[in-house]
Parts: sequence; structure tokens; C-alpha cells
Amino acid sequence: MVRNIIGKHQSYYEATLQLRAITPEMLHFVNEEIAKNKIHVAKCTKVNSGLDYQLSDNKFAQNIGKKIQQKFGGKVLTTAALFSKRDGNDIYRLTVLFRGVPFKKDEQVLYKGDEHTVIALGKEIVLQNNLTKKKKHVKYREMNLIKKH
Repeated sequence: MVRNIIGKHQSYYEATLQLRAITPEMLHFVNEEIAKNKIHVAKCTKVNSGLDYQLSDNKFAQNIGKKIQQKFGGKVLTTAALFSKRDGNDIYRLTVLFRGVPFKKDEQVLYKGDEHTVIALGKEIVLQNNLTKKKKHVKYREMNLIKKH
């Protein structure tokens, strides 16, 4: 966990935050959090479907992924790769992938041919059938089955 990079080179980073399928509001939120927490950004790269931030703090990258998911809904995937060893300790670089969803809370969507309302976007997508009023928990890996109405 390195918040300031005194004694490190300018391109030093511990984590990559990958943002995919995001809205301008999500991007504004991430940029505000980075500035508020004074996190060093070694590099910001624009890719076809979003942005990659190379950040100097592993914990911050994990926390911002969770915060975006709680606030806007979406899928977060965190992976770690062994980067090097220092004084017998393993040093890992994290990759935190956030993938946004194409719908919002309270929107009408189609899921398996039935009309549903999006109730919540958290660790899972919670839908409520408009006719039966039954709730359905959908994993993010199945979000491609949900279509905007």
C-alpha cells in the first residue's frame, strides 16, 4: 500500500483498475475518489471499451471497485499476479476489472421473455416480475440475457 511515491519512480504502480462499459457519471465518480484520496496515477490508457488506470495503491483499487459496484451496479473481478519478491516476501500486482451494466435501478427490462423491473444492482442483479411480483436474483455472468425494454 503506497499512497505517495517518494523514493519510487514516476511509473511505479501496484494495481490496474480496468473500467469497461462505463457512463460519464461513473468516470466522474472514479476521478473524484482518486483526487480525494491523493492516489498517484502512473498511467491512464484509453482502450476500445473503456479506460485502464495504473494506481499506486492495491487497497484503494479494491475499494474503488466495490464502491462503484455498490453505487452504480456492475461486475467486479479482482485478480492478483506475482510480480516479484522483496526480502523473502511476495509482491503482487492486482487487476481490478469493473464492467458496467446497460440498465439502471427501476428500469423496465426483458428477462427470458418476461417483463421485469430492476430492483437492485449489487453483488447480484435483483429483478421483479411485473405480473407475478416474484423476485429473481440473476448473476452478472447471465446479464447478457437481460435486455432493455
